[in-house]
Amino acid sequence: MNTLESIFKSESEIPSEFLPEKNIVQREYLVNGKLLTWDGPLNEVKSPVFVKESDGLKQRVLGSTPLLTENESLQALDAAVKAYDLGHGAWPTMSVAARIAHVQTFLKKMKEKRDEVVNLLMWEIGKNLKDSQKEFDRTCDYMHDTIEGLKELDRKSSSFEVEQGIIGQIRRVPLGVALCMGPYNYPLNETFTTLIPALIMGNTVVFKPAKFGVLLIKPLLEAFKDSFPPGVINIIYGRGRDTVGALMASGKIDVLAFIGTNKGANDLKRLHPKPHRLRSVLGLDAKNPGIVLKDADIDVAVDECIAGSLSFNGQRCTALKLIFVHSSIVDEFNKKFVAKVSELKAGLPWEDGVSLTPLPEPGKVDYLKDLVEDAGNHGASIINEGGGESNETFFFPAVLYPVNSKMKVYNEEQFGPVVPIVPFDDEKEAINYVVNSNFGQQLSIFSQDSKSIGRMVDLFANQVGRININAQCQRGPDTFPFNGRKDSAEGTLSVSDALRAFSIRIIVAAKYNDPNKKIINDIVSNGESAFLTRDYIF
Repeated sequence: MNTLESIFKSESEIPSEFLPEKNIVQREYLVNGKLLTWDGPLNEVKSPVFVKESDGLKQRVLGSTPLLTENESLQALDAAVKAYDLGHGAWPTMSVAARIAHVQTFLKKMKEKRDEVVNLLMWEIGKNLKDSQKEFDRTCDYMHDTIEGLKELDRKSSSFEVEQGIIGQIRRVPLGVALCMGPYNYPLNETFTTLIPALIMGNTVVFKPAKFGVLLIKPLLEAFKDSFPPGVINIIYGRGRDTVGALMASGKIDVLAFIGTNKGANDLKRLHPKPHRLRSVLGLDAKNPGIVLKDADIDVAVDECIAGSLSFNGQRCTALKLIFVHSSIVDEFNKKFVAKVSELKAGLPWEDGVSLTPLPEPGKVDYLKDLVEDAGNHGASIINEGGGESNETFFFPAVLYPVNSKMKVYNEEQFGPVVPIVPFDDEKEAINYVVNSNFGQQLSIFSQDSKSIGRMVDLFANQVGRININAQCQRGPDTFPFNGRKDSAEGTLSVSDALRAFSIRIIVAAKYNDPNKKIINDIVSNGESAFLTRDYIF
């Protein structure tokens, strides 16, 4: 714990290439193709990183962002509504190839801001350098794959079908105005996995950045402004209760893309006056279990459970948040698990090899301490050296054993570096947990026996969105579906699924006779319709 006591450094000890610009005062927000200046109150942006000064540790203030009001958010909405123009606007009626060109322009401009965005990811949310770079690069890859996915989708739609004497062409068209909000743990990647598909399919967008990881959007404002027509993308800031509520209550939002809690999603959807007209794409809570059967390869299980429970300090919806281990191997599992935890390097995000970093969410350390105390009151112990020790925003992982259903940590999504381990003799305990849980995103099964795995797969196939065999829970690859059941999600996200989620299929049909064939042929040959076309995008 000597490392923990000295985890925070003085500014002179921080490499100059990682020092952020001092006091980034952002007053700009994007509405109707213009960067407007906000003269009202600002929200102070604090880093989870403390800096050692002569009179003690001081939390680094990074800058500030606009605290917009209902008026500004409704102005942004009006701009999006006008740009969509009931589906007649330039953006929704633009050719697929032209919309792709706009997104490609943005992608090129975004890549120029890589270092700036990566540095802000480290300072704003405490994500280590390697993972911050990975988040940026993966986001760019996702955008490229989305472009290629739309090309392929459009190619398949370019043909005409003849069935039962009817000729028709089926294409996908946008839904309307989308409200996009992402999470603080992946404020770039998870946000853009809804924002970019919404845009490229022809929807207009109001985008509100996550509650943490807000400043990192600032370097991209100019790119958004210069890459898209006015009103197509509008970016607002401020407290959700002052901005988002009014947007939903207006009834003018056609698509809600939200990644957060199921309670937050429910509250937002209730505000919409016509919820049956609202398409929702939601990534919500999860309490993903790892189930280690008695015939598991313990080394594989330990390695995957370490990564699954403690990558980015466990602040991932896909993290393993409860680990069931058969009692016949639990002692060996625990011994190897805590040994691996002790090898994880704690430090500041830019330091080489760092795995454990400060936590960005205010009050998180106290919440985690409460979980640990509650578990202790119900019979669990911290089994790793230094577990649960803290220094300001840093919390060293606490591995708890034996955990049972009376404890908060058994039921609540900790979203942090607390690892509960549950011993079991009968597989039914783990099975019942999954079946009765309010959440159904993913789970992991660890075993070397094909019959055991096959049985478990059949038991869980109708409970969660993804079953991982001898591997941690995760989102990727982005071509795979990413969804969930129960309170964990609504809709499916992957490259191809997201394109479908932000659009609807429309068919233009006619009786298959000579006059109609001539009409359709003339429309296509003369380029008389942007919809009815056989253009092929390479």
